[in-house]
Amino acid sequence: MSAADPSTTSQSEIAYGKLYEAIRKGLFLPGDRVRETDVAQKLGLSRTPVRDALRRLEAEGIVEHRPRLGAVIRKLAQSEIVELYEMRIVLERTAAELAAKHATEAEIDEFADLNDAILAAEQNPAEAARLNAILHRSIYRAGRNRFLLESSRALNNALMLLGPTTLDDPERIREVHAQHAAIIDNLRKRDQVAAGQAAVAHINTSLRHRLKALRG
Repeated sequence: MSAADPSTTSQSEIAYGKLYEAIRKGLFLPGDRVRETDVAQKLGLSRTPVRDALRRLEAEGIVEHRPRLGAVIRKLAQSEIVELYEMRIVLERTAAELAAKHATEAEIDEFADLNDAILAAEQNPAEAARLNAILHRSIYRAGRNRFLLESSRALNNALMLLGPTTLDDPERIREVHAQHAAIIDNLRKRDQVAAGQAAVAHINTSLRHRLKALRG
C-alpha cells in the first residue's frame, strides 16, 4: 500500500481546522445541515478534504448523520446539557484549586487583565465570549496538570454544541466579571478551597442562564 499523499493530508488538516473554528465561532450552529458543497464554497476548499474533516468531526461527536438530511451539527438535549455542566463543575473546581496552588503571580495578573477585557467588551458578546474562553483555558493551564488539560480539551468539543453564548447583554457580562474576580481573588490568596467554591458558583450560574435560554 502506498503512503498517503502529504498534500491531501495537509488539505484535510486545513479543512478540519477551518470547519472546527467556524463551528466554534457560531458560523454553523447546532442543528444546522452541513453540506460538503456549501462548506467547501464557504471556506474556499475542495470537497474531498471537507469530507475528511466532516468524518473526523463525526468521530469526535460534533457532527452527526441523520436520515434524509446528511451531516448535521449535533444539538444537545437538555439532559445532556445538565450532564455537561456537571462535568464542567468537577473540572473547573479542580482547575481553580490547582491554579491556587501552582499559578505564578504573573499568570494571576494576566487572569485579571483578561477579566477586565471581558468587562470592556460588554457591548460585543462575541468578543466577550472569546476572551472568556481564553481566561478559562489559562486557568486550566496554570493548574500544571496534563491530565486535567486533556479532559478539558475533550469537554471543549461538547461546549461548542451549546449554541450562542449566554454573554449576550452588559448585565450578564458584569455578572460574569464579578464571579471571575472572586475566583481570581482567591487564587491570589492561595485559598484552594475558596477558589474551587467560587468556580462552582460561577458554573452553576452559567447553567441557570443556559437553561433559561433553552426555554426561550
